[in-house]
Amino acid sequence: MSFRYPILLVLVAFFLNVTKIQAQVSPKNDNFLERKIENLAENTSEDVDYTNIFENLAFLQEHPLDINSASQEQLEQLLILNDFQISNLIKHRDLYGKLLSIYELQAVEGFDLAIIYQLLPYIKVDRELNRLNISLKDMVKYSTQELFMRVSQTIEQQRGFSPISPEELSSNPNARYLGSPQRLFTRYRYKYGSYFSAGFTAEKDAGEEFFKGSQKQGFDFMTGHIAIQNIGKLKSLNIGDYQAQFGQGLTFWSGFAFGKTADAINVKRSAIGLKPYTSVNENLFLRGAATTWRLGKIEATVFGSDKKVNTNAASIDSISQDLQAFSNFNLSGFHRTPNELLDKGNIREQIIGTHWAYRKRTLHIGFTGVHYNYSAPLSRTDQPYNVFEFRGKTSSNIGLDYNWIYRNFNFFGEFARSANGGLATTNGVIASIDPRFSLSVLYRNFSRDYQSIYGATISEGSRNINEKGIYVGFVAKPMKYVSISAYFDRWTYPWLKYLVDAPSTGNDGLVQINYTPSKTVDMYFRYRDRTRARNISGEDDITIDFPIGQHQQNFRFDISYKISPSFKLRNRVEYVLFNQPNHETETGFVLLQDVVYKPISKPFTFSARYALFDTEGFNSRIYAYESDVLYSFSIPAYFYKGSRTYFTLQYDVTRKIDIWFRYAQFYYSNKDYTGSGLTEVQGPKRSDFRIQIRFKF
Repeated sequence: MSFRYPILLVLVAFFLNVTKIQAQVSPKNDNFLERKIENLAENTSEDVDYTNIFENLAFLQEHPLDINSASQEQLEQLLILNDFQISNLIKHRDLYGKLLSIYELQAVEGFDLAIIYQLLPYIKVDRELNRLNISLKDMVKYSTQELFMRVSQTIEQQRGFSPISPEELSSNPNARYLGSPQRLFTRYRYKYGSYFSAGFTAEKDAGEEFFKGSQKQGFDFMTGHIAIQNIGKLKSLNIGDYQAQFGQGLTFWSGFAFGKTADAINVKRSAIGLKPYTSVNENLFLRGAATTWRLGKIEATVFGSDKKVNTNAASIDSISQDLQAFSNFNLSGFHRTPNELLDKGNIREQIIGTHWAYRKRTLHIGFTGVHYNYSAPLSRTDQPYNVFEFRGKTSSNIGLDYNWIYRNFNFFGEFARSANGGLATTNGVIASIDPRFSLSVLYRNFSRDYQSIYGATISEGSRNINEKGIYVGFVAKPMKYVSISAYFDRWTYPWLKYLVDAPSTGNDGLVQINYTPSKTVDMYFRYRDRTRARNISGEDDITIDFPIGQHQQNFRFDISYKISPSFKLRNRVEYVLFNQPNHETETGFVLLQDVVYKPISKPFTFSARYALFDTEGFNSRIYAYESDVLYSFSIPAYFYKGSRTYFTLQYDVTRKIDIWFRYAQFYYSNKDYTGSGLTEVQGPKRSDFRIQIRFKF
């Protein structure tokens, strides 16, 4: 490894900064949202859009939730409280009335100062009676409106935007992108408390046309919604684009859902029911209308969706050029070349469904039914791992879910059946055995012939099929400033999977030790060990692939601390080992230094990072969360050898206008190009910038 002197400088800075910890003053806890995002991103792609999950927390930082009137669903969306704490809080309000102070939460069973400090940025105590008085005057006076505009671009020229002769382009129309290199984003949203929301979101990816050619309407993707909530017996009414999430995600779940995280007991889904869609993922949403009504302790939901989806064509009529069958869903969302445009909206998807729930404070039982219809049949490739997959034009799922709190135990789960008779179940329990020790156990069993199109329960695989597994996790607080979080997950795949040409097994274990000696210092050490099966090519006379265990270990030490009310520093060292039989072990490391500056009386904030990394390949890549502009998330993969630099600046022009700017660069010391195909950039560096402006009305 050749970064001797830069590493030495970073290490010296690291140890010098640590010696200043004792001189710190106490700031508010502002590390929660960043840590939550990074934990959820551990098992997901860097391209996942987290907007719909975290925009609610960002909104609540400016418009805190009244803890005296918040519903169970609103408290769940804080992503901080578990079902025990929510149930105890509601019970406390019923018995003793409204809280007089936030710190009265210490009298609620399951709440301590650490939890209250996490809640502080997002809640308030309102002792006034809450009166619903919706009038046009109030909807104008007390509403919040936000307009975002954002532009992003890779600074270096990518091959897809480089010059090409007309003759070459004529012979190969897919050799270049059709549009400009800018990625454009705009969003408007109007909100009146928790009662009314309306807005739209539009996006153009880099390389897509804009107000010309295939995109004469402007943006490649547009979404909009009108939503009414919590008015009398009407719990929710959504028109336009929305999300629907029920149970544990086994029967139906649209939108992103977290997997296993360092929050080891966090293995239970908290379904939001119906919610407006405001993100730019072009697949994980519904388009149509949906409503939920409260009928005493019964909640009745009906929803319908009719939209066009992107697919890869399997068969096209030679005369009419109509799509006769498709081979799979195209989830990229890119429409930059003639070939990619052929996949855009070429299939019509229609969905109707219902969810009925019986709700009490400690008991929830729900039934979900959903039916799918496509304008052309899904015809999968003739591969052994596809034998039990869904084929055809129609499919259905039904499911029964439950959530029951009994004393210090939270039992939850779901049973589901697909139209072909395939069965699936997931069942778990979270036990608060002691104020200092909590345990979770989750068992799942998805038959190889269970067919789910919209599903997202917790599992090892990306889809809820062909898997059996048992997960055990715990969180312990053996000492005042120390917490230990750990889990172990063991699974089997009874049938073949893509790139796994035989039944296989795997396991995933994690241990994290947190030490938080004060409100200004937070550090942890993490060890993770994973073994997963993948095919390896045969040798000599063996002509078929066969799966072997790939073993990966990650070691991480992370510390963040404040040296003043305005300055926060963060350091991280992470090391990875990746091993598979008949191959040399791949190793890699990342060493990073973050600086965050948030002056108390100044109209700007600033954050920056300098990181060094050296890995021996893509298998030993390391992901790290990065600060970005509001509602945008960056979790890139660090691999090969080089450095990473970025800085993000926010400036409040007025109380109603703020501007964000971000610049980031990868520099590779062992490569003379980055990317591949049309995204290839000649030279050792790749730089990106992003500018965003927000207007608040």
